[in-house]
Amino acid sequence: MTVDDYIGQFHSDVRERLETVRRAIRELAPDAEESMAYGMPAYKLHGKPLVYFAGYKNHIGFYATPNGHEAFKAEFAPYKQGKGSVQFPLNQPLPLELVKKVVRYRAYPDSAKK
Repeated sequence: MTVDDYIGQFHSDVRERLETVRRAIRELAPDAEESMAYGMPAYKLHGKPLVYFAGYKNHIGFYATPNGHEAFKAEFAPYKQGKGSVQFPLNQPLPLELVKKVVRYRAYPDSAKK
């Protein structure tokens, strides 16, 4: 399955959010390698994991392990979290600026400011 196939299987609301996250990642980390891993879209930069995301019935899952979640603990606090994951509910606006901050931080840790 490709990332296009994965995103295409969701209804329009989820699909639109997944595409928005995908565009943000590609814009901020254009050299990142896009693939599927663990059944979800995955991005690697210089051979190292950058971020993953996934669509669900009621939320978008976002995964920025190993250090993205600790670095943005305060910003992720309003959202349900698991080990290395955060859930952005579909009934709330997608926190796109937060997603961008995390991608920037993960892609360029020495130059990105929180």
